[in-house]
Amino acid sequence: MTTVLVVDDQYLIRAGLVGLLNAAHGIEVVGEAGDGDEAVRLAAETRPDVILMDIRMPGTNGIQATERILAEAVEPAPHILVLTTFDLDEYVYGALRAGASGFLLKDSGPERLLAAVAAVGGGDALFAPSVTRRLVEAFARQAGSASGAEPPPDLGALTSREVEVLKLIAAGLSNPEIADRLYISEATVKTHLNRTMTKLDLDSRAQAVVVAYETGLVRPRG
Repeated sequence: MTTVLVVDDQYLIRAGLVGLLNAAHGIEVVGEAGDGDEAVRLAAETRPDVILMDIRMPGTNGIQATERILAEAVEPAPHILVLTTFDLDEYVYGALRAGASGFLLKDSGPERLLAAVAAVGGGDALFAPSVTRRLVEAFARQAGSASGAEPPPDLGALTSREVEVLKLIAAGLSNPEIADRLYISEATVKTHLNRTMTKLDLDSRAQAVVVAYETGLVRPRG
């Protein structure tokens, strides 16, 4: 059973999501929040597997709520799926930078929503790596130089193979493609990625892609 917390400041949208999720096999909604502060409180109380997080909310927005939830979470931390009206959104980039696992357009159909919840709930990547890459490329350069932005972590703690795997992940390759490129098993790729995320204190694969761009390991095209 995948447990879900739904966060959206618009009641009708929130109610629709709750109804859809509760009607699906293998999913249970354990709470719903109308703002970021309530989301932080309920995340600590209910410890859901997945949080559907509206990104643009008055007061504590989805980025701030994501940061607080992941910073305060007891392992295993929830997988946060950001809800947005359009994909090339700097708010979504900020949420991925904060550790969200992926994003979903609000006009996605029910099947896409349920598949996304199942994917992130199981620890899988929500999108093909190229989708995250397109978003990150759009904002990494300006976000990395923005005043007040938290500096990216130092890659010096990584082994040469871990750096190589991180670079290929950021370049848009899937785990099987990386395994084929480096002549190693897919399990070994996962091990290198997990060690990288632990060393750099990262919460998601998408966050690892952001770090690769902001450290200059991979540079936006053009």
